[in-house]
Amino acid sequence: MMARTATITGLTKLQRKLDRLPAVAKDHIRSEMEQAADEIVAMMKSLVPVDDGVVRASIGWTWGKAPQGSLVIAAMKGAGIGGDLSITIYAGGGKAYYAKWVEFGVKPKAKKDGSAPSSGKRQTGQPFFYVSWRANRKNARRRVRKAVRDAARQVASQ
Repeated sequence: MMARTATITGLTKLQRKLDRLPAVAKDHIRSEMEQAADEIVAMMKSLVPVDDGVVRASIGWTWGKAPQGSLVIAAMKGAGIGGDLSITIYAGGGKAYYAKWVEFGVKPKAKKDGSAPSSGKRQTGQPFFYVSWRANRKNARRRVRKAVRDAARQVASQ
């Protein structure tokens, strides 16, 4: 019996499209990740209590790692299309070292002898950080997945 060989027509055209996909996808994903981060940061800034504005001013996002000492939520990674698509949303650090105390609250320390503290007030947390992430997490992930699909469609249609 003779073996059949199949020839695929348009293979080189398909390969060119597949080679272009990562570059196009990165552009779409990067844009959507930036918009999602802007929305999350805006919500955080609207929820944070303002005394002197230091914590509010410390809230932001960056590509890659956050500034040292800041509170970080899980970094969004751009659908495995490359290591440079990692975005980090942060608060605190530097002058706003107390951002985590605002988020989670503070309770008085126990005395060294183990007895209950006699002075000091419990300050309840005023969540702004994780609340904003949880409220926007699904939408942010949806945007990134849509960017990947749109990039694939764009490349396929050319």
